[in-house]
Amino acid sequence: MRYRKVGKSGLKISEISLGSWLTYGGTVENDLAKKCMATALDNGINFIDSAEIYAGGKAEEVIAQFLRDENISRRNLVISSKVFWPTSEDINDWGNSRKNIMNAIEDTLERLNLDYIDIYFLHRYDYSTPVKETVMAMDNLIRDGKVRHWGTSVWTAAQLERVNAVAKEFGAHKPIVEQPLYNMFSRFIELEIMPVAKTHGMGFTVFSPLAQGLLTGKYNDGVPEGSRGATSTIMNRYLIEDNLAKVRKLSEIASSLDITTGQLALAWILRRPEISAALVGATKPEHVTENVGASDVTLSKDTIEQIEGILDNAPEWPGPYRPNIYYEDRMR
Repeated sequence: MRYRKVGKSGLKISEISLGSWLTYGGTVENDLAKKCMATALDNGINFIDSAEIYAGGKAEEVIAQFLRDENISRRNLVISSKVFWPTSEDINDWGNSRKNIMNAIEDTLERLNLDYIDIYFLHRYDYSTPVKETVMAMDNLIRDGKVRHWGTSVWTAAQLERVNAVAKEFGAHKPIVEQPLYNMFSRFIELEIMPVAKTHGMGFTVFSPLAQGLLTGKYNDGVPEGSRGATSTIMNRYLIEDNLAKVRKLSEIASSLDITTGQLALAWILRRPEISAALVGATKPEHVTENVGASDVTLSKDTIEQIEGILDNAPEWPGPYRPNIYYEDRMR
């Protein structure tokens, strides 16, 4: 496993890291989730990402159970969570207001059974709260020792510019990382978000790097029974024949390199130095082992050109970029 700095901070995380969206505390049985996490740590993964909204807080609880049951040293792990989405019907129980942030961190620390978390993400931009209020609340959490660093998730380039400017103006801790969607079929962050974040010293921990499993090649010959494509509408925008045809060609390249299609897709993401980590979900320990193998893969210039020729998808906006509703149906 190789490790990368998170932006210009001194924090280092495994370039393949473990996410818990749609898995832990939800569709994956707890004992199996613990085996996945154990396999991740055994293979050098040191970063586990979660959020208060994942499985209604249960993902954080499963992580806590794993750390406790396996007597895992907290010292060597990087653990993150997120705040923004409503967790009750209370009018103040959502967003990036000081009140919600202060309440949410206490709940997250209790569920995780930790004294602090390493990265606290603002899970979306909050149009109803002044940016200064949000920045100073995050700064207070760092100064109080409850959070080591903070970041953003699915923010636009303009929003990243604004939050960094406000933090600089008031001498507050700046965000060190952005967590966006990024994979071979969703490349819009390359347009503005990636260069803006890089300018401000922010790294990237990207989610859905395998396009919900499409880029593993599991759908090359149809939709397997019981797969996410068969049981959820979340795959609808990916499962189109044009994409499937491209993945089949990508699988041929992967085969010629003696790696899996998923490893090829992850190595393609890691070709960018701006990326700090690709967050992978895992429903089985063997998925973790396979994904970790991508850390050993370096794609040649010729291979990258072959891939670009197959993808033929210069980065572009996926329609009007409205992040607070674009992913709303997924409640990340």
